[in-house]
Amino acid sequence: MGLARGLGRKGGLAIAAALVVLPGGAQAAGGVPGAELSLLWAIPFVGVLLSIALMPLVAGHLWHAHYGKIAAGWAALFLLPFAAVFGAGAAWYEFAHVLVGEYIPFIALLLALYTAGGGVLLKGSLVGTPATNTALLAIGTVLASIMGTTGASMVLIRPVLRANAFRKNKTHTFVFFIFLVSNIGGSLTPIGDPPLYLGFLRGVEFFWPTTHLFGEFMVCAVVLLALYWVLDTLAWNREKPTPPVEDRREPLRIEGWLNVALIGVIVGGVLMQGWWRPGNIYVLGQPMGIERAVAIGIFLAVTAASVVLTSPALREANGFAWGAILEVAKLFAAIFICMAPVLAILRAGPEGALAGLVALTSDSAGQPIPWVYFWLSGALSSFLDNAPTYIVFFELAGGDPAKLMTQGALTLAAISCGAVFMGANSYIGNAPNFMVKAIVEENGERMPSFFGYCAWAAVFLLPLFVVVTLIFF
Repeated sequence: MGLARGLGRKGGLAIAAALVVLPGGAQAAGGVPGAELSLLWAIPFVGVLLSIALMPLVAGHLWHAHYGKIAAGWAALFLLPFAAVFGAGAAWYEFAHVLVGEYIPFIALLLALYTAGGGVLLKGSLVGTPATNTALLAIGTVLASIMGTTGASMVLIRPVLRANAFRKNKTHTFVFFIFLVSNIGGSLTPIGDPPLYLGFLRGVEFFWPTTHLFGEFMVCAVVLLALYWVLDTLAWNREKPTPPVEDRREPLRIEGWLNVALIGVIVGGVLMQGWWRPGNIYVLGQPMGIERAVAIGIFLAVTAASVVLTSPALREANGFAWGAILEVAKLFAAIFICMAPVLAILRAGPEGALAGLVALTSDSAGQPIPWVYFWLSGALSSFLDNAPTYIVFFELAGGDPAKLMTQGALTLAAISCGAVFMGANSYIGNAPNFMVKAIVEENGERMPSFFGYCAWAAVFLLPLFVVVTLIFF
């Protein structure tokens, strides 16, 4: 990578004591081009992934007590050597770029959806029979495109837990919940899943995913719901559980309508960013659209309103706790920081260390190969966060939304499906996956290990994605 050349790039480091927002002004020094980075810079990212995958198995007590410190340690193992090689200014730029451009908008939206979703209580007599469970997953799959995969997951995971409290064999229910509600269900609108949200911010029309991904969505949703019903029926017949006896059946109803309205405000904040572009401000030297800053303010205000106005009794009845969002916030902060050089290498295209991988996306005539885009964007979305991965392949495909929505529609559909669908392949492919896992475990239920979950995905999702490739790409 050229140690001497890197050492010559050292620049000044201006660290503010607090978040400084400037109405304009010069940007910080640019980041290091991905073409100058070797794959050795991916080691901290691999370390984070292996820690999440292995430490709960081999050192569970240590991990659960100190996972935040361990994640921060991997982030430091990227930033400190990066500062030594390329200069403190370059390291600060990368940190600020991730913080301002990706992490703060990401965690603010998740926090608002988590808090408001946790204040919506579905009450009534729900017994986790195969028919009831399949219906709940189907409803969640539809809601995911309306209120986001995070919102739908937070609203429905606790009713699913309560409905199945009397059953012993139920791990498959939570796994398929992640497949459908936390991922594939969010493929029809920009509100549904972060990759499509970023595409919307870059100019992809709001209903483009609805019209161009509907077939792929229906194939995946119908097949997975059918497979789930068969699995749950077999589990029910094998276990022969005794449903709880109730003196009278309580009709289904929703409590916490204020939080339903607050979720509507969140959706409005998302939509506003696509249609209102008043210009930029600078935060820590990084450009941020005013509309995005306003949206972050809306999301934080929604969070505060939900906390203040929702009764503690309702949250207690919903089994709400802050542990899941804290775990996501800590781990994904390290993931976002450590994956920055990997994404930079990918953005470098044929000039980067992953040039061979990038070259696979086009044929000898330079035309994009949709099925390769589907599998490459999907494979990387399984272990990198799927939102920035979507942007990388969006740019590799040309980055022009008008062209991609028309002549390049098949390529854009492949990128979109790969990022959204295959975010379900691991716990870290999409933030709601980890949140659902944490909530289920907070309630004393068992979830598969990191590799165990990946095995479920390999058995049920990968063959389905082969079918999707043959039919659509």
